[in-house]
Amino acid sequence: MPWNPEAPYNDLPALPPVHIDLEPRAVLKATVEARAALATLAQAGHLLPNPNILLNALPLLEAQASSEIENIVTTADELFKHADLGGGDHATKEALRYRSALFAGVESIRQRPLTAATAARICSELQGREMAVRAVPGTRIANPTTREIVYAPPEGAPLIGEKLSAWERFVHADDDLDPLVRMAVAHYQFEAIHPFHDGNGRTGRVINILMLIDKGLLQDPTLYLSRAIIARKNDYYRLLRAVTADEAWVDWILYMLDVVRESATSTTRKIAAIRACQEHIAERARAATSGGRDAQFLAVLFEQPYCRISTVVERCDVSRQTASSWLHSLVAAGLLHQVKVGRELLFVNHEFMEVLTRSE
Repeated sequence: MPWNPEAPYNDLPALPPVHIDLEPRAVLKATVEARAALATLAQAGHLLPNPNILLNALPLLEAQASSEIENIVTTADELFKHADLGGGDHATKEALRYRSALFAGVESIRQRPLTAATAARICSELQGREMAVRAVPGTRIANPTTREIVYAPPEGAPLIGEKLSAWERFVHADDDLDPLVRMAVAHYQFEAIHPFHDGNGRTGRVINILMLIDKGLLQDPTLYLSRAIIARKNDYYRLLRAVTADEAWVDWILYMLDVVRESATSTTRKIAAIRACQEHIAERARAATSGGRDAQFLAVLFEQPYCRISTVVERCDVSRQTASSWLHSLVAAGLLHQVKVGRELLFVNHEFMEVLTRSE
């Protein structure tokens, strides 16, 4: 029976697809290039004196971009401003929950294998409430401009549960399929199952990172995938649909491999820019204040673009007066900006923020 976008796709085939070579020569070549880019990224990450720079900053940028794909739009400035304070507008809170979901997923897979339960935990963190598989029929995905229905996912909690179990088996299959190809194929399948009422796209993109960590291709969630997807957002949705309509697996896999390669390469460039910024600011900070000779203080300035006096007190084991003096000296030297958020006085490493948010 031909696929009908308006009818629930209850016959969604299990993985791997039958009679289709998922790793033709073009895919193998693209896999080598993506793996090389990931290896270069790993080496670049080791050159940073403080790995918390990446762990604190890049997941927030990924949260912003992945949320933007779903038209949840906030700014990096708002995210960093509210990362430790909480608050912000609705979109900012949604994006901050993405970061929480990402970290919850990483913690989960370091204790037990990736499963449908992991996906439910991620989605629950994203939505801020307990999420279970869809039980109510009638879910339809429409073109946001024309309102034309473009896809109807499988219906019925028991059937969705069966599809997710088959998806799990594929994720953990003991075969020769390259982990990057497996990630691309599994991502399509998860989005096609569309197991939750909301949050499936963001949940699926968190799972992409988890699969790469699980297979040792990443050590931490420091790959900034969603920005590359945003740059070709129309292709993302078009190619997902083409797999459903035409079994165009190879085009989809090549797209995802290129997203990985491009993301790893741009993140490597960003790390180089962060190192240069860090060295430049450290040199000027040493001339501006005695705190500039404190390695821990310099590390704090680059863990988040926004810094609080209380953070410096805690991390550097100095008095509040000393912490305040160090920070205000850097404001006077033009290295930091001072802003008020509610009752909190924050100090912004504006050069670091510019490096984080510009395209590399």
